[in-house]
Amino acid sequence: MSQLAARIVGVSVWGPGLEGWTASRPVLASDADYQPADSPAPPPAILSANERRRTGPVARLALTVATDAAAMSGLPPASLRAVFASGNGDGVVVGSILEDLTREGSQGRLVSPTQFHNSVHNAACGYWSIAVGSRLPTTCLAGHDFSWPAALLVALAELAEHGEPVLLCVYDHPLPPPLHAKRPIIAPFGVGLVLAPPGTDGGLGDIAVRYIAEPAAKVGEPRQAALRALSQGNPAAQALPLLEALARGEADTLALAYLDGRLDVIVTP
Repeated sequence: MSQLAARIVGVSVWGPGLEGWTASRPVLASDADYQPADSPAPPPAILSANERRRTGPVARLALTVATDAAAMSGLPPASLRAVFASGNGDGVVVGSILEDLTREGSQGRLVSPTQFHNSVHNAACGYWSIAVGSRLPTTCLAGHDFSWPAALLVALAELAEHGEPVLLCVYDHPLPPPLHAKRPIIAPFGVGLVLAPPGTDGGLGDIAVRYIAEPAAKVGEPRQAALRALSQGNPAAQALPLLEALARGEADTLALAYLDGRLDVIVTP
């Protein structure tokens, strides 16, 4: 395939001990040691009080990184096409529904409408579109362990097709037991990027991506060794090497495993 390119004009991150881009940048630039900590995402201020009460930890994680990336870009949130991706979706809500349905004496019990609407895979991007008043297309996808490269590729293709900035939001959250035993995610993690056409003024750097139909000899991993367990233990955290390059302000070339091939990712400041 031909190369896809963009200017990164907004970036965000949220994870254990990584509470936003400003706080996390010294760690990602290797100027400070990584100290993992329990860091639940805050209630999303962009939602009304009633809507905030309906959201759970997964939707809050997605909306936090989406809001922060859009804010850094300086672009009106409603002007952004969007791509949301998660390997698991809202497993916290799905697990709760399954528990309700399988609890002794639950025959004929109805599922809460709020729980049901939060369980669908596009719930987070639906909250986003409503909150910012966006009428632009929003894509929501899942790619299991390949959700990050799949979403990055889709977002760049949307940018190339339409020439309009795209918000990319990728996130995953641990599943509750007993689902966790079959699909272990070690900690919540979310990343947001706003991708603008190449040549756009400002921003943090340029990115160029190409799909190669051959496996990578070596998949990119974080330079800071303490971040590698997170990168391996949450599909969305495969974005950490890219975030490190942006934090350092240095050129880098990364490889992402994608299905039977790879994405080669070139980052330039």
